[in-house]
Amino acid sequence: MVLFSILICGLYYGTVNAKPNDTPPSFEEIFTEIGYKSVADALDDFEHHFNQELKLPTRVPPISFTHYFGRFSNLDGEINDTLEVKFISDQLPDNHFKMNVRPIQHKITFEKYNSKVFKLKNGTNATYIDDLKVGFNLLVFERDNWQYMFSVDADVSDKVTPEILIQIANSIDF
Repeated sequence: MVLFSILICGLYYGTVNAKPNDTPPSFEEIFTEIGYKSVADALDDFEHHFNQELKLPTRVPPISFTHYFGRFSNLDGEINDTLEVKFISDQLPDNHFKMNVRPIQHKITFEKYNSKVFKLKNGTNATYIDDLKVGFNLLVFERDNWQYMFSVDADVSDKVTPEILIQIANSIDF
């Protein structure tokens, strides 16, 4: 009898019951849950908050993306108010490009990092930083009272060079 009980308990140990309709949330659902929405809606929120138009680039890096999202973060006053536009791929995780835009009076400085300075076609300087040691390379520049930060995964830096990022920045004037 004891042996039979152990055999029965052993068959049920570790058994997991799942509903046949249990599916993981979609990529879109995951990003929506953490505050992302369409780029147009996030841009509208940002422009409405600041009562000022924001120009975005018309170009993106020459790598494939499956999704793009926007998020306006309005956290603690205007110090951290930021528009974030994210281009990602659910097929190729290295294909990740992000734009952050914030008011110039709350800009982030990157003076302590090694950088290269490029000239945009409107005459302003853009700073390229590739020694952050966090897996992303940055292009930072200012225009129309905004600070723009483009970040791209360092693993695709052979395809998304500083020159490509400069072309993207210059497409704002298109």
